[in-house]
This record gives sequence, C-alpha cells and structure tokens, in this order.
Amino acid sequence: MAVNLTEKTAEQLPDIDGIALYTAQAGVKKPGHTDLTLIAVAAGSTVGAVFTTNRFCAAPVHIAKSHLFDEDGVRALIINTGNANAGTGAQGRIDALAVCAAAARQIGCKPNQVLPFSTGVILEPLPADKIIAALPKMQPAFWNEAARAIMTTDTVPKAASREGKVGEKHTVRATGIAKGSGMIHPNMATMLAFIATDAKVSQPVLQLMTQEIADETFNTITVDGDTSTNDSFVIIATGKNSQSEIDNIADPRYTQLKELLCSLALELAQAIVRDGEGATKFITIEVQNAKTREEACQAAYAVARSPLVKTAFFASDPNLGRLLAAIGCAGIADLDTGLVEMYLDDILVAEHGGRAASYTEAQGQAVMAKDEITVRIKLHRGQAAATVYTCDLSHGYVSINADYRS
Repeated sequence: MAVNLTEKTAEQLPDIDGIALYTAQAGVKKPGHTDLTLIAVAAGSTVGAVFTTNRFCAAPVHIAKSHLFDEDGVRALIINTGNANAGTGAQGRIDALAVCAAAARQIGCKPNQVLPFSTGVILEPLPADKIIAALPKMQPAFWNEAARAIMTTDTVPKAASREGKVGEKHTVRATGIAKGSGMIHPNMATMLAFIATDAKVSQPVLQLMTQEIADETFNTITVDGDTSTNDSFVIIATGKNSQSEIDNIADPRYTQLKELLCSLALELAQAIVRDGEGATKFITIEVQNAKTREEACQAAYAVARSPLVKTAFFASDPNLGRLLAAIGCAGIADLDTGLVEMYLDDILVAEHGGRAASYTEAQGQAVMAKDEITVRIKLHRGQAAATVYTCDLSHGYVSINADYRS
C-alpha cells in the first residue's frame, strides 16, 4: 500500500490549453484494461525530454530521441503499458514506427511528429497490431484517467498540478502525470513522466530546463537500485498563455518557471517512491557538509540502496550499524569517520566514530516505527549537500516481482 499517497480527482488537475488527452483499451497484456494513452499537442508547442541511460534502452526511446528535434515539431505522444518493447531488436523499432504512423493518421500529422513510449515486460514483441486497432476507438480523457492508464505495478495513479506567476503579468499553469513503482534508480530513476504547461519556451531552453529539473527530482529517487530500459521524462510547453517566449536562461522568468515545474516534478518523483513496490515507509536521506554534491550523492545513495538498511526500516529495527556501514562503503576514500554525525529525524544517533552518548534504543525505536523518516548525515568535509528519497524493502517487493509476468 502506498505511503501517504492518494489519488487526485479530475477537479484537482486542471486542463492545459493546447493539450488533448485520449485513452483506450488495446489489450496489450490483458483484456479489459485501459492501457493506451494519446497526448495530442497543439501546433507550435515546444517539447523537452530526457531518457534512460541504460544501454539496452527500448525501441521507443530510440525513436523518440530521433523525432524529438525534428524541425516539424512534436504533435503527439503515444504511450502503451503492458509491454516495454525493449530487447526486441530491429523489429521493435519497426513496430514503434508503425505505431507512430498510425497515431499520426489519427490526429493528422506526420509520423516523425509522434513520440512513442512503452512500459511493461521486457524481451517480448510489441503487439503493434493491437495498439493500431485501438487508436480509432480512443475516447477523450481527463488527466487523472490518463495517469491511471499509464500504470503498471503502481497502486495509485500519480498526478499533480501547479499554478503561479511567471513574470509580472502572466499566471502559468502546469499539470503532469507519472508512473513508476519498481526498477527505479537514476539515471533516470521503470518510470515515465509527462508535464504540460501553457508557458511559452524556446525548444533549446526547454530542453535545458528539462534536464535540470530531472537532475533535481527524478534523478534523486531510488526504490531498488535498478535503472530501466524505458525511463523518459517529457515537458511540453504549449505557449497558450499569451506571454512572450522565454528564449534564454538569463530571463528571470526562466528561474520562476523552473521552480514551479520543479515543485510539480518533485511531487511526482516522491509519489513514485511512496508507491514503491511493497513499500511501507517513505525515507528521506539528507547528506550535508560534503566536499562536493557528487560526494554527497555517493553517501546518500550508499544508504538508500542498501538492502540491509532498507530491510531494517521495514522491520522498524534501529539496527543503525547498517547505516554507518553503508556510509563507509560509499567510496569516499579519505572519509574521516570520527567527524561523521548521523541523525534519525532530530535524534543524534552516531558521532565520534560510534554511538552518540545521548542516544537510547527507545529513541531509535520510536523513529523507526514511523511511516516517514529522515536520515541526516553530516560528513563535516565541506559545504555541499544532496537529498535522496527511497523506501523500505518488504516481503511485498519480492512477491510483486516474482509474480510480475503471471
């Protein structure tokens, strides 16, 4: 069951001018399941996207990358669940292109203006014929319905919206959806995420912003340490709010818009962790006083991805030596363990290379019993910091993944 995560209603997820959503049942993995989503994009919109770094990246990732910067612009995103179209070789790309062509016929654009996305089982041929047959049957959908349609092992649809001033005159609106529950680890954190805003942003600037937002949000989460073949994060800017274009990073509106979209993306990213496969706890790992941000991330991820640490959290067991051991394995060769301080929430639990004199087992037990916990680690090596979000590792994770193809 997801940790303090509830489904958003259609009323909580306002429409974005220039975006139309459609869903259908294609029967990709099983019948009677809404598993196909089309996001139609108004002409003149700009799109930024970042993708998985997995070398076995899926066929739709290859195609989406090649179509993203086409001079004709992006007019549609087509997303299927139930099949990742990964590990499918040349035929996988042929199938992805066939789906793009069919989606293009559906909305009246060129095939190279369609970005394909798939998620689900790897190493299985994509049933492109089922997807193509379902496209004419698509029905208009709200954002919450689209969020549900892109789910795989998720238990709760993930969606969020933001609205705020960008510049002195204009209010910008943004709504986004994401899916992801397992196989979550940078870079990027199996996840898909799509955000649309009515702001007007040039494509090169939007591409840079998308990468920066990914680094600050989806690249700060881990569920199980596995990076998917299909991870993709997309931002669409329709430019329908009548503001002038943001075409350089020196424009003060760049920072304003980035902060608004980053807040939305972080909510989606944290929702993925809250709904981690089998998760019962949401855990924040803060590393402070590192020499560099990279070093802070090293230490944070060493703790966040340790199976021993994660199972201790599941058991509500303050076996804090596991956390110290993970920090020691982070790869910081000249780490002075005598300077390291570690806190559970606000309780100092370790200092001077060992247990804090003020710490009691009862204090640790009280914190570990919570469903949301913060681990704060001070390295006392510099001024850099990083925050990573993770969850515990339960029996449920094993069961979900053992039964995934059943």
